[in-house]
Amino acid sequence: MTTGNSHRNGGVSFISSSSLKGIYNNNSTNTKVTTTSLTSDRQLKSTTSFSSSSSFKPKPSFRRSSTGSIAAGSSTAKDDTRGVRGRVRVAVRLRPRNAEEAVADADLPDCVELQPELKRLKLRRNNWDSDTYEFDEVFTEFASQKRVYEVVAKPVVESVLDGYNGTVMAYGQTGTGKTYTLGQLGEEDTSARGIMVRALEDILADISLETDSVSVSYLQLYMETIQDLLHPANDNISIVEDPKTGDVSLPGATLVEIKDQKSFLELLRFGEAHRFAANTKLNTESSRSHAILMVHVKRSVKGKDSALSSENGNASHVAKMLKPPIVRRGKFIVVDLAGSERIDKSGSEGHTLEEAKSINLSLSALGKCINALAENSAHVPVRDSKLTRLLRDSFGGTARTSLVVTIGPSPRHRGETASTIMFGQRAMKVENMLKIKEEFDYKSLSRRLDIQLDKLIAENERQQKAFQDEIERIASEAQKRIAEIESNYAFALEQERLKFQKEYLESTQKLQEQSVKDQGKYGNGKVDVMLKDDSIDEMSSGQSPILLAEVNEVKKLLQNETVLRKAAEEEISSLKNQVMQWKMLEAAKNSDILKLHKTLEDESHKKANLEEEIAVLQSQLLQLSFEADETRRNLGKGETEKLSGDLDSLIHQANHQLSRDFGDGTSMEKLFEQVGLQKILSLLEADDADVRIHAVKVVANLAAEESNQERIVEAGGLTSLLMLLSSSDDETIQRVAAGAIANLAMNETNQELIVSQGGINLLSTTAANASDPQTLRMVAGAIANLCGNDKLQVKLRGEGGIKALLGMVRCRHPDVLAQVARGIANFAKCESRAFTQGTKMGRSLLIEDGALPWIVQNASNETSPIRRHIELALCHLAQHDVNAEDMISARALWELVRISQDCSRDDIRNLAYKTLTSSPIFQAELKRLRIDYG
Repeated sequence: MTTGNSHRNGGVSFISSSSLKGIYNNNSTNTKVTTTSLTSDRQLKSTTSFSSSSSFKPKPSFRRSSTGSIAAGSSTAKDDTRGVRGRVRVAVRLRPRNAEEAVADADLPDCVELQPELKRLKLRRNNWDSDTYEFDEVFTEFASQKRVYEVVAKPVVESVLDGYNGTVMAYGQTGTGKTYTLGQLGEEDTSARGIMVRALEDILADISLETDSVSVSYLQLYMETIQDLLHPANDNISIVEDPKTGDVSLPGATLVEIKDQKSFLELLRFGEAHRFAANTKLNTESSRSHAILMVHVKRSVKGKDSALSSENGNASHVAKMLKPPIVRRGKFIVVDLAGSERIDKSGSEGHTLEEAKSINLSLSALGKCINALAENSAHVPVRDSKLTRLLRDSFGGTARTSLVVTIGPSPRHRGETASTIMFGQRAMKVENMLKIKEEFDYKSLSRRLDIQLDKLIAENERQQKAFQDEIERIASEAQKRIAEIESNYAFALEQERLKFQKEYLESTQKLQEQSVKDQGKYGNGKVDVMLKDDSIDEMSSGQSPILLAEVNEVKKLLQNETVLRKAAEEEISSLKNQVMQWKMLEAAKNSDILKLHKTLEDESHKKANLEEEIAVLQSQLLQLSFEADETRRNLGKGETEKLSGDLDSLIHQANHQLSRDFGDGTSMEKLFEQVGLQKILSLLEADDADVRIHAVKVVANLAAEESNQERIVEAGGLTSLLMLLSSSDDETIQRVAAGAIANLAMNETNQELIVSQGGINLLSTTAANASDPQTLRMVAGAIANLCGNDKLQVKLRGEGGIKALLGMVRCRHPDVLAQVARGIANFAKCESRAFTQGTKMGRSLLIEDGALPWIVQNASNETSPIRRHIELALCHLAQHDVNAEDMISARALWELVRISQDCSRDDIRNLAYKTLTSSPIFQAELKRLRIDYG
């Protein structure tokens, strides 16, 4: 089964007869992708609009309180918070004639005449008179399942993914195709898949299974009893209503978590097998119960910064650091109502008659509630039926609701057709107040704090062990060095002592030998070698010259010995000084060791303090868990607005004024009247960074509305945004400014102004310096819009626009890659258009800038928007024969063959097939590869 946002269209039929299969033709819809506007997080976002159904998409607006609703009550009226106003959207779908009608009514004209281009139908009273009715959308008998889903259900699915509740319901006479529209599984033909299968496919493609979850319940309301189709033994489920909020829940229903499309299809098959059906004159398999599919979507919101504070507004140091993640919960309900029928026409008898009575009673109760809501009645009879209790949030409540009324063409059933049309007309008058479902994920915060606490304890223990090891290492090295110094000193001292003792003995021996020689030579008796200098002089004065010379020599030897003795004494003194220095060094080491011991004691005190802080943190965590429910209620009563107002009061006066304008709930049009566009634009140059951020956000929101764009450009807003993009270093300002420029770039005149004022260079520079995926997405969206202008292709490429697009693929974020792929597809489409118009062209500029390898690499990307744009770009590039050789060498030919066979969109698949069969170069290559194609 093909997954993604785009599906293959094909012929389908409401009738099981093979002779009528294929009566629904393939109706292609022109799709244009727009850049997401920077609206408030509590406003609905719409990233895709359909030119054929633009009126079906609601325009969000604010109101102070909701009108009378099924969910209205005294408690909810007091707690009503600001929401987004949205009317119930109603579409009409005509079933083709079945085999019986083709024979019985062959000579009679259809009772209805459709005017889909005017979203209008005419119900014939007779051959010359008819009544005209207008709806949000009118589908002919040839409308495909895909188009019905994208127009009716896809906006509701997108709202559910953003955190709102949504409902899609089918109403009509038995046998007009309600179950086919909603619950067709399409196992044999994927183009026949109904809204249930396609909705779950889009939801699973958009969420992350690591952080988000999707759970499904499948029920039927049979004879005023709610039964579980996923657990048939559970056949009497009660309805529980929250007395404060009025929310309706079914706690006894089986809730199954869905991980992939295959498991969801198995659940639907299992549930359909246990649904009650019977054979009547109007339908061979008439549903005898109302089927209700409930899809619960839980999504984690990334990038939102929120801080918990105490009731008196003074946040503690720990509470400021606690930032719980925000979780959005959306509930998507698909209701396949049993057919309204007249007993005489259906031929119901016995138990089937009782079933028909129960069905008509519940549908009658639903009609009464819708009548009361349409007329703003003070009382809405919501408790007349379990069906109205289950749908109290869908009509007049807080859910975004789309209704498909199905009719048949047979003039025999004109009365039932008129009743169905009037039901849809009354439903169009019902207004809902859409409210986002957000809450803090305190369990996730608690787990995160426990992990952080464990990490701090482990890090503290590791640091203590490392510190103790370091102290032991330093002490060991000090002891080792002291022992080594003492050993070296003792050895050196002993060597010096032995040296001087040896020299002293040698000198004494020489003197004695000399004295003996002198005594034997002169015979004068002993010569006292120890005579003093003056005695030797006196004695030598009366001796011979030989004796005098010897005496002088002995005197010289004594002097040398004296010098050597003094040198030895000096060296001994130097060694003593060294010993003193070593002892001082040892004392210093001992002092360092004492300091280390003191540091160790300080660390022990710090450890004790840290343990006390951990205990405080644990106690505060317990306190926060006890206050979680009260905090959630306070936030629901509007304290969020109070906290934001308190913060804004600390900012500059201009910033406070701007925030107050939004805090009062004024619309964009009222902002024009109260503040003035020139004043808002002047704040873009304010010195206060917060003021500039607020101002550029206001301009971006204004630029999201097409009616405001011309006034913004005329007032110089585009020039101011480009200057802000070039001068500001704040990535928040750059992101918002790029988003505003992307909105303005949807207009062809504005595109030329952006290029003439150097916008391509500024966007390219911003893309090169940015790191935030959201900033890159805005810049890529702006460049992608410029790529769709035929007149700007050469200049866009010359100023580095294509290089900037290819450079942003480094981010690898799917939203950024989708915008890059859209820009490449727009650029390739313009080149293909120029080629078909006869303009002489060389090789594609995309190929020259090296985009082809990335295009081929992402032709089979799992993300459907990326894959769809890349497939379209390949088809457009292949239409020009100059590009054929490059595409063959880059293996793009294989991707074209795959697209022509397996692409889920008929228009792209047919374009690829046409290109391959019409290109002689491609045909020659396929023939060379022995591939029989065409």
